[in-house]
Amino acid sequence: MRLIPLLLAIVMAAPVAAQHTHSATGQDRGGPQETGQSAFAALAEIVAILQADPETDWERVDIDGLRRHLVDMDLLTQEAVVTRTLRPEGARFEIQGTPLVLQAIRAMVPAHAPFLAAETGWDVVTEDLEDGVALSVDGDAAQIQGLGFFGLMTIGAHHQAHHLMMAKGAAPHH
Repeated sequence: MRLIPLLLAIVMAAPVAAQHTHSATGQDRGGPQETGQSAFAALAEIVAILQADPETDWERVDIDGLRRHLVDMDLLTQEAVVTRTLRPEGARFEIQGTPLVLQAIRAMVPAHAPFLAAETGWDVVTEDLEDGVALSVDGDAAQIQGLGFFGLMTIGAHHQAHHLMMAKGAAPHH
C-alpha cells in the first residue's frame, strides 16, 4: 500500500524532471532553476504535471484548493504552538494557535494521523481540544520523541501524490 503513492509520485514527476532539464532560453541548466518560494514551487510543479497530462480534466482542476492546503501547511509549520508530554511508549502533543492557525491544525493533524499510523505501524490517536488538537503517538518511543510533532508530520511519501489529487479536484483526504 505504501508503494503506490511513492510510485505515483515518481511516475508523475517524470514530465517535470524532463521539463526542468532546459531553462527558459533552452540552454541546459544555464539559468535559474528554482521557481521561487516553496509553496509557489509546489504549485508550479503540479501545474506542469497537469499541463503535460493529456488526461487532465480541466473542469475539475482546483489549484486554489491546493494553494489553501499549502497555506495550512505553512501556518501549521511556522505558527502552531506545540506542548509535548513524553511517555514511556511515545508522546502526546497538544497543538494550538491563533484562530487562523487553529483552522489549519484542525484540517491537517487529524487528516495526517492515518497516514502516520499506516506508514509506521504505530498507534496514532487524535483528540479535539477546545483550543486545538491533541496527537498521541505510541510505538518506537525514542524515534517518536526524537522527531517531535513536526518531524512526525513529515512521515509518509503521500504528500506529493496527495497534492496532485487535490489539484485534480479529488477529495483531499481519501
